[in-house]
Amino acid sequence: MRNSAINIGRSTLDDLFKTDEGRKTEEIKPVPLSELKPFEQQPFKVLLDDSMKELVESIKESGVLSPVIARPHKEGGYEILSGHRRVKACELAGITEIPVVIKNLDDDTAVILLVDSNLQREHILPSEKAYAYQLKLEAMKRKAGRPGKNNYVQLEHNLGASTSRAELAMMVGESEAQVQRYIRLTNLIDPILQKVDDGTLAMSAAVELSYLGSKEQADLLKAMESEATSPSIEQAKKLRSFSEANRLDENVALSIMQEQKPEKLKITLNDEKLKKYFPKSFTKQQMEDTIIKLLENWHRKREQEMER
Repeated sequence: MRNSAINIGRSTLDDLFKTDEGRKTEEIKPVPLSELKPFEQQPFKVLLDDSMKELVESIKESGVLSPVIARPHKEGGYEILSGHRRVKACELAGITEIPVVIKNLDDDTAVILLVDSNLQREHILPSEKAYAYQLKLEAMKRKAGRPGKNNYVQLEHNLGASTSRAELAMMVGESEAQVQRYIRLTNLIDPILQKVDDGTLAMSAAVELSYLGSKEQADLLKAMESEATSPSIEQAKKLRSFSEANRLDENVALSIMQEQKPEKLKITLNDEKLKKYFPKSFTKQQMEDTIIKLLENWHRKREQEMER
């Protein structure tokens, strides 16, 4: 391995809430990639995108600066909890082993660590959040009903009157309703959920579609592909209404998807054309503010003329 330097000065997420007892039950050591297995319920995707290319080049140049976190696997080797992307990047870089923090964790604590460490990433897909929130919520509910073991104490406090979902919402910085909306997405069939990730299906519409059965979603998917479009929020609500009345089939889905959507107004102004009307020192925001004021004055004068 070219360089497996570990940045000891930078605490990883789990270091922040380790007890002294927890520190004694772990070790850091180089582990061959062949001994590492992905977490069985891993909700986060390892994409071969530009970000991965950058990570590969960084590892080639500087080595792995932050160790992977794993736990012993029941069938031998180790199960990755944090660092799936780093492991893949090492594989692509031709590096055969990686520094690993070995932890002995129960399933629920492992799930919570996995989710928390990955939610720190800058770009997270809606499907990743959906399954991550669902996984963590289920783990929190189970842990709330069990006594603490003086390890990861901040995750094992008694939730009291607060629901696990409200607690999760506070932890991830989302409203409780938004957390529930994300979790609803786990009821979508994969091709429709992929459209949410691609940005071709609005989340608000996707939440409505999540109440459809899998057969209804499959029929809808055919209609979407036939019409080369995704349902608007209004169409999604109509689809849900037909489903709740047990009247949604392939023909009804196609009929709804063939309804004409209201055309969205979009005006693009050429930068060069605009600049000649403003001082060179004006910022884009100043230009926008001035245009809005001019439009407001024009609208007010027009209303005054109509009242005469």
